[in-house]
Formats: sequence, structure tokens, C-alpha cells
Amino acid sequence: MKRRILLTSFDIWLPDQKSNSANDLLIALEKIHPTDDYLTFVKQIPVDVSLASNRVIKKIRQIQPGAIICCGMAEKRTQLSVESNASSTAISSAENHQRVLYTTVDLELLVKGIETVQISHDCGKFVCEGLYYSVLDYLQQNQIKIPCIFVHVPILTEENTSSILNHFLLIIDRLALS
Repeated sequence: MKRRILLTSFDIWLPDQKSNSANDLLIALEKIHPTDDYLTFVKQIPVDVSLASNRVIKKIRQIQPGAIICCGMAEKRTQLSVESNASSTAISSAENHQRVLYTTVDLELLVKGIETVQISHDCGKFVCEGLYYSVLDYLQQNQIKIPCIFVHVPILTEENTSSILNHFLLIIDRLALS
């Protein structure tokens, strides 16, 4: 049986951006799987660490998913990137020292055989890392043992959308069945 998966994406953050590729990917996925009970979408979350984290954690509490895939746009990347970790540098920390949290998912196994998906060890120092860190921290602090990953999505084009969507579906299926 497949786990219920929570999928998130951000809104745009610059006035000249027409869309966010992570959100575009989730829209394309929703068109393929419009009535799947095992996929729950939280799209266009605010590009603000605190607001985004609160919205996603509220949804986690509400639906109690079996897995979480947070998604963000990576304009300079050319393929899907699954992030191995997130640090506290993107959020304000009372302790004033950097803390790094790692996903519990075996990323090597997750992306095995998908040549166009890379494992990244740099989630960036923006809202993506802040959200990922906050969700991983929430899961750890509350001893919730569900897989959580962050996927960076490159700019989608006519040439790459189908391939990226298919590879993203593989990741979802592997996570849902793990």
C-alpha cells in the first residue's frame, strides 16, 4: 500500500518571475493524478521561512502523511536535485550556532538508476533550506519517523518537462512504497 505523500512548492519571489518551476511541476503532476488519495498538495507557499514552515507543519499535523516531499526552484541547476541536509543558518537560532539536520531517507537507493537526478549537499541559504530544516527539526523534535526530502527543480522547458516529470514520479513512487 502506498503512503500518503505531502508535496509542497513555493510561490514566486521576484516580480519578473512568471512562475516557480517547483509549483509548475506539482501542477503537471496534479493533472496526471487529479484524484489520487495518496497525494496531498500545498502549492505556492509564501517565500518566507516562518510563514512557509508554519503552513507546512500545520498541514503535517492535519493529514499525518506517510512521507513529505518539499520542492523548490533552482534556476541554475539543470536536473532534479535531492537535498541530503539543511542547516539552521537560514532561520534565526537562539543558540547562534549552526546545526545541520539530515534526511533519514537513503538517497543513494532513492535515486539509483535515475541518471538525471543528483544528490546535493547544498540546499542553499534561502527559504528552501529554512523550510527543509524546520520540517526536519519538527519531525525530529516530535519523534515522527516519516521520510522527508527536499527536491530542487530546474527551470522547466518544452524539452525537459516530460523527462523531469517522469523522474519525479519515480522518486514519488519509490518513497511511497519504501
